[in-house]
Amino acid sequence: MTNPIGVTLEMIKFQHTVFALPFAFLAAFTAARGIPSIRTVVWIVVAMIGARSAAMAFNRLVDARIDSENPRTSARALPAGLVSQSFVIIFTIASIALFVVAAWQLNRLALMLTPLALLVILGYSFTKRFTSLAHLVLGLALAIAPAGAWVAVRGTLDVAVLPLSLAVLLWTSGFDILYSMQDLEFDRSRGLYSIPSRLGGRKALITARFLHAGALGALVLFGVLNRFGAIYFAGLFPAAGLLIWQHSVVREDDLSRINAAFFNANGLLALLLFACGACDILVAA
Repeated sequence: MTNPIGVTLEMIKFQHTVFALPFAFLAAFTAARGIPSIRTVVWIVVAMIGARSAAMAFNRLVDARIDSENPRTSARALPAGLVSQSFVIIFTIASIALFVVAAWQLNRLALMLTPLALLVILGYSFTKRFTSLAHLVLGLALAIAPAGAWVAVRGTLDVAVLPLSLAVLLWTSGFDILYSMQDLEFDRSRGLYSIPSRLGGRKALITARFLHAGALGALVLFGVLNRFGAIYFAGLFPAAGLLIWQHSVVREDDLSRINAAFFNANGLLALLLFACGACDILVAA
């Protein structure tokens, strides 16, 4: 693609907004105990697009040199010269502005929390330079989505949404560990921090399993606190199956199916949980 906007959207994998957006919608439906207003839904979507676009574009800027040295990422837009650094900087600033405007349109608390949210989602890009817990920081960045959507609907941050944010944090951290298995040797050679580079492949996979088990427990707690019914809890079984499948196809000595495990399974899991949760709420209403 020669269009710099198109190149940038491909660079930040815009389509992967599907990972966090369903959890934001699940929180919004739960907070409203039904379908939120169209205005609220629109501004939640705008906020999600702005926040994620800013985070990913900033990450590509910060990691441009590292990406150029890594054979797996050297063909990305910035290292390959398909888009200029100045354009990505402008895109990042515009995305931040879009996020702030959306929060302003939602309510006062949402606007007040934007600096904290930006600190997390932008600060993540630096973490692998000094801590192996970078995966958890990425998880925290995505965990903001359901909490933010709850705030968007109610104007308050309540305990009832926290298990869902915890579930997203643990789920994201787990699949990010799986994905980072691809860069284990490169990270070690460059002094970068990750769970695989610190613990080795086998222990990293075990850690990811524990994180995903914790995510399922947090989803159960979210359902209990918010009095979901059979439809929501039934949806946890195929969700667990998708997590188990991920861990069955990603092995220390075989990472050939990592993209299927990372993108397909996790996107489907997020959509499945939203669909089951939303149906449960609407049926009860």
